[in-house]
Amino acid sequence: MIPWGFLKYIVKRAVVLYLTVVIAIYATILIANMGGKVDEIVIGDIRMSIGQAISQNPQYRNLPGEERAKLIEQLVQQEIHRRGLDTPFFVRSLIYLRDALTLDLGRALTMRSDTGSMLVRNIILERLPNTVLLFTTVTVINFFLHLFVGLYLSRHYGSLLDKATVALSPTSVIPGWFYGIFLILIFYSWLHVLPPGGLVDVPPPENPVDYALSVLKHMILPMLSWIISGLFLGIYGNRTFFLIFSTEDYVEAAKAKGLPPRLIETRYILRPTLPPIITSFALSLIGSWGGAIITETVFNWPGLGLVTYNAISSFDTPVIVGITVIYAYLLMITVLILDVIYGWLDPRIKVQYR
Repeated sequence: MIPWGFLKYIVKRAVVLYLTVVIAIYATILIANMGGKVDEIVIGDIRMSIGQAISQNPQYRNLPGEERAKLIEQLVQQEIHRRGLDTPFFVRSLIYLRDALTLDLGRALTMRSDTGSMLVRNIILERLPNTVLLFTTVTVINFFLHLFVGLYLSRHYGSLLDKATVALSPTSVIPGWFYGIFLILIFYSWLHVLPPGGLVDVPPPENPVDYALSVLKHMILPMLSWIISGLFLGIYGNRTFFLIFSTEDYVEAAKAKGLPPRLIETRYILRPTLPPIITSFALSLIGSWGGAIITETVFNWPGLGLVTYNAISSFDTPVIVGITVIYAYLLMITVLILDVIYGWLDPRIKVQYR
């Protein structure tokens, strides 16, 4: 049975996290619209496109300049009213906030999905699987690689491999896309064994197995770039973490009792470190779902990172807000789940709510 105190704590945490999401989304709306400046850009684009359409239409070619200008202005005002741009920005920002919180993400201003839809929901959902496929795979690989190699090095403190890992850990400050450029030069330009980017071969294979193998082949270089980028620092961090916990008094007591080293590692070292390790993994996993703008651009990977880049470049506010909303909700749910997991894993938290 769940303790009432712990349940009350979770409810409070859920309310606080939701209010944080509301504030973050509203701040994104204000920033993405530049306090209403984007509206002026959009109105200018509307005026330009309608003016060009009227000028190129033979039906209006013989109209006097004054009547043509009057017609253009009338059509511009109609389009402004249709889009709701004649409503004060503060009022519209609250409407945007309401729609965002209810996941009514609306339509994009200029962008379209791969199937031609302008609905923000479709634009995001069509690209999200590609991002999850690539970056979630990398995150899971990095998690287990850093975990087990870090645990191994904590057992072999001071070894040659341990010293090499410590010495190479500063290389992890270099972003993955930087390594990606060199990987493209080596494996595509020089060795001609791997594709430089994209999701699948052109034309795509019709056989499902061949299609999957083609996607896997295109994933290798971007995955390698991220694995190399975070390798040494991730291993060094876990190794140091395990070393700190291995010097605790209860670990020394377990060693004095003559318990097997494997049992000491799993019960007295690994388990106490699980909450922060799981937190790091969960937040990295959620962060990976947002994609990586520069990495996806370098490898031309059709994921959310590339969508975000295109949305920022074209001032497509609904798409920017939509991506932020999805990410904010995912982050809120993840943090809430982590609070529940802490209560299950960490005895210190259980004691507080009995």
